Amino acid sequence: MENTNIVVSVIDDEVIEIDYTNLITEDDKPVDNLFSEKQQRLLTEPLYTSWTPLNDRPFIALANVGLFYSSEKSAVVPDMMLSLDVSAPPEMWEKQHRSYFIWKYGKAPEIVIEVVSNLKGNELGYKKDLYAQIGIPYYVVFDPAEHYNKPILRIFKKNGFGYVTKNDAIFEELGLNLVLWEGEYEDAYSIWLRWADHENKPIPTGKEQKLRAERENARAEKESKRAEMLAQKLRELGINPDE
Repeated sequence: MENTNIVVSVIDDEVIEIDYTNLITEDDKPVDNLFSEKQQRLLTEPLYTSWTPLNDRPFIALANVGLFYSSEKSAVVPDMMLSLDVSAPPEMWEKQHRSYFIWKYGKAPEIVIEVVSNLKGNELGYKKDLYAQIGIPYYVVFDPAEHYNKPILRIFKKNGFGYVTKNDAIFEELGLNLVLWEGEYEDAYSIWLRWADHENKPIPTGKEQKLRAERENARAEKESKRAEMLAQKLRELGINPDE
């Protein structure tokens, strides 16, 4: 029987036969904590429900999915990554499509975000060096509990073989900004990291979009009733409101 998990890929212009059978794409380990789980969703769901990239560029926004940068090494699993100009494959259950394999997509993600839960993740050490080695243009570390002390948001930009600190949260190439937003998300009040537009207005979630539409419809209905009442009073005075 043919092994459908053996696939010929091109890595660095070299044709290599890759056996995906033993690559660990899922390990069934739970997310760190409730906050991290919600934060990850807040960094992905609004992009799919409310964001239109410049020139309608396709994209993938993933949370807690393996990022494979070498066929001979284990994946690293960012809390969130965003990659532009790529699309998810239709056959997502096939082993070679279950994770983000850089050699399959032909590029590294533009940005990777880590949410610090404890110091075991070594986000400012090992992971920072690894993401630079992989070639991730932007690396973001969100540390809401201040495990690494202040600031709670650190942004790095690739420069040569390593990262340099970026003093703003503007990503012109992505058409996005990042903002710290204090408010309630899914019944939890906290300081959250959110994507925003060029005016630093948060990209709304699906629920926020719905509430916004409901408020706009209610406002329009109120204005319509007010206009009708005014028109009725004019008619009572013998004035045609349509003239």
